[in-house]
Amino acid sequence: MSRDAIDYRGALEAVERILNRGGDAEDVLRRVLEALGGRGISFARLRLAGSDGLDAGLTVGEQREAVAVPLVYEGLEVGSLELATDDRALAERVAMLISHEVGRLGNHGDPIRLPHERSDGSS
Repeated sequence: MSRDAIDYRGALEAVERILNRGGDAEDVLRRVLEALGGRGISFARLRLAGSDGLDAGLTVGEQREAVAVPLVYEGLEVGSLELATDDRALAERVAMLISHEVGRLGNHGDPIRLPHERSDGSS
């Protein structure tokens, strides 16, 4: 996780360009992870809350030590982003940038309307 080998500025710029181009949410998220890999982040994974099948398709690189940050959409944690970097601020920034795309997953491009949980755990 060498800080010198990662192009932080280039990684954020690439993520923003991909998000601006848009497209199918899963394709956009896959391109984001690939762009991070191309900028020196040797491992990136998107895990979705309650979904075992999709996270395997949204992994770049071989698993190694990574910073994990929550993915929050409409105030709810919908998953996590793991990046092989020691720069938590970068991981948090990327997670914030991609959160809307995560919210579009599985809903044909329209934002998912997640049920809001009450403090007692009920919907």
